[in-house]
Amino acid sequence: MIKDYNRIYFLGIGGIGMSSLAFYFINANKFVAGYDKVNSLITKSLSQKGAEIHYVDNTLSIPPEFLNTSDTLVVYTPAISQYNKEFKYFKDKGYKILKRSELLGLISEDKFCIAIGGTHGKTTTSSILSHILFDNNLSFTSFVGGISENYNSNLIQNGNDVILVEADEFDRSFHTLFPNIACVTSVDPDHLDIYNSKEELKKSFFQFINNIKSEGILFSNEKTLLGGVSYGFSSNCEYFISNYSATNYSSFFDINHNGSIIASIKFNMPGKHNALNALVAFAIGRELNIDDNSITNSLSTFLGVKRRFSYALKSPKIIIDDYAHHPSEIKVVYDTVKDLYPDKSNTAIFQPHLYTRTRDFMYEFAEILSKFDNIILTEIYPAREKPITGISSSKLLELINNKNKSVLKKSDLSHYLKESESEVFVIMGAGDIADEVELIKNNILN
Repeated sequence: MIKDYNRIYFLGIGGIGMSSLAFYFINANKFVAGYDKVNSLITKSLSQKGAEIHYVDNTLSIPPEFLNTSDTLVVYTPAISQYNKEFKYFKDKGYKILKRSELLGLISEDKFCIAIGGTHGKTTTSSILSHILFDNNLSFTSFVGGISENYNSNLIQNGNDVILVEADEFDRSFHTLFPNIACVTSVDPDHLDIYNSKEELKKSFFQFINNIKSEGILFSNEKTLLGGVSYGFSSNCEYFISNYSATNYSSFFDINHNGSIIASIKFNMPGKHNALNALVAFAIGRELNIDDNSITNSLSTFLGVKRRFSYALKSPKIIIDDYAHHPSEIKVVYDTVKDLYPDKSNTAIFQPHLYTRTRDFMYEFAEILSKFDNIILTEIYPAREKPITGISSSKLLELINNKNKSVLKKSDLSHYLKESESEVFVIMGAGDIADEVELIKNNILN
């Protein structure tokens, strides 16, 4: 069906998931255009490659070549409102309209599909595995939910025989996938505006697992209790890690499987959670018949993912930039910071993401943030949502059990942190807080 369309129009083209699809179709010599409300580095890169992009929701901005219903496929992200003028126009005119997840399902349906799911860890795991596949010259295309440091891209291509995708649980998007190999890294409560309960979320993951093809295989973190090939730190797992240690910038560990040990793995991301992501990427690489030495060599040359415990500055202060936006993610960031820098004072700078998530996990956020030496909150990043009465960063601040806390405007962060005596700054959030990192860094250096 996709081959019938020469023009692909994206609503929300600058999103991390949407943009990888836009790059994919540009590479396939399709004509690409779209709308996004934010002019970003990603949209600039797409424009440089030939995509026509505008930033005002106006049907008059749609390029005339994309007004042909028979030749234009429209793709949208769930972040796009049903009241978006362009969305309504395409719907009223009878265009073929697909959700991003539906398009991924169509791209992967007749290919060997690897789907990496989980409420946390899927982007890093997908990126590690993509590097292993590229490094070992497998024919594959990978759609990643983050920017790989090795390739400076969220689309990694070396052919088209294998399709590697992130299986996104939001809006039950991953139910459009029918993988040969599936992985579930974690199943923590999240997206409760969609699922209402942890039990409903877990049911959704079971449906994703049920979509695995008949000869397929599941890899799951031991804590998910989902079955399949288990991995973790426990020796009860089929794949497990032993002898873990970490320096400032790397992890070292052994991989154990069926009584054999692959010793002295070096991996260039600190944190036990990242070691587990590397472990399951190793296991999947083996399933694809890549030999152990080749996989371990690839692990040693993996450079990380932007905004996944990324070092923006190492001296005179340490600045770590991370996408963490859920209490469980903040906890692993905190644990990693305390493990690496036990004697250095730290400050957490956190931008809450979504009013619903802040409401649903208000006490959990407060509990983990209280552990940092100093805490700075910015206002909630609303994304697709409207404000909820009584839900704010000030309300969250009240619950944080630490006297060293404040709410600041993003524009005040650089000056405030320059005066701070903290030695480690951890900047966290899934909104636009990342835009401040370079300013903070430059202000500290100058």
